[in-house]
Amino acid sequence: MEPQKRPSMTKTCQKSMKRISGYRGIQLQKARRPILFLAMLVSISLLIMGPCGKAISRTHSIKVVDDQEQKITLTHPATRIIALYGAYNEILAAMGLEDRLIGRTRTDVLPPSILTKPSIGTHMRPNIELILGLKPDLIIQSAGRRDAMLIVEQLRKEGLAVAVFHPANFDELFSVIKRLGILTGAEAGADRLINSMQSRLQKIKHDLENITVRPKVFFEVRYPNLLGAGKGSIINDIIKKAGGINCIENHKKLVRLGMEALIKRNPDVYIIQRGPMNKNPSHLAQRPHFQVLGAVRDSKILMVDEQLFSRPGPRSVKAVEQLAAFLHPK
Repeated sequence: MEPQKRPSMTKTCQKSMKRISGYRGIQLQKARRPILFLAMLVSISLLIMGPCGKAISRTHSIKVVDDQEQKITLTHPATRIIALYGAYNEILAAMGLEDRLIGRTRTDVLPPSILTKPSIGTHMRPNIELILGLKPDLIIQSAGRRDAMLIVEQLRKEGLAVAVFHPANFDELFSVIKRLGILTGAEAGADRLINSMQSRLQKIKHDLENITVRPKVFFEVRYPNLLGAGKGSIINDIIKKAGGINCIENHKKLVRLGMEALIKRNPDVYIIQRGPMNKNPSHLAQRPHFQVLGAVRDSKILMVDEQLFSRPGPRSVKAVEQLAAFLHPK
């Protein structure tokens, strides 16, 4: 009887090595899983937030409705922006998106870096060829006179995305900021700006909660051919939040007044804006018939910066703070 053959040592070792190798492979795969998961999270974060932590990329289209009820659709967050009204440059800069502005109108000076950008003409009559040459992915305009809207129509015919806004109070201004945050993929920056502005307004409201008298205020937009700010302008909300009452009841943005109508309203405080619409306003004491106004007799006259008060934007809160301090000095 032949002796039973034992399995060779070589074959036994090979089987053992395979078992060990398989075990290690399984362990290595398990070890790799959390690493791969983390890598996927980082990749997703970069797609959403961008390399500098700003939200700039999405996998779906972006849609908002502007103040003309026009749907604005973008395939990606806007990174090349031209604002045909300077207030939107200030808003975008306050959101941390100053570097996305690629052009300016002739009169824009804020933020200061805007002066390094190419000029594309005026707010009312920009040069369309210059705009097309800059290849913007978003243009922002303010609703106003018919000429400005004709430009919007021409730009849209060229296939450009144009959003038109017209905030007449702080709530509408916050809505504009919110929508700009969506269009630029920077909702967090928009929320921070809104929260900061609301916090300052809340402080003013708290400081004025015990006032017993709200003075009647007239805001001069232009003189001669006197124009006053009506209830359809951001100025009305500035006056209200500063503890005053707009003495013009008309709901239009701008209201023409004769001297008789102004005397009838007899404001307690007279505010004069100085700027492009009211370049060299004369002193009220030098104007015929103005001496009969209570504001002139009591020297309750305030000269203000037109862009600070009449331009809806982040600095509108500063306008409220300035006017509140004048109407209700501590």
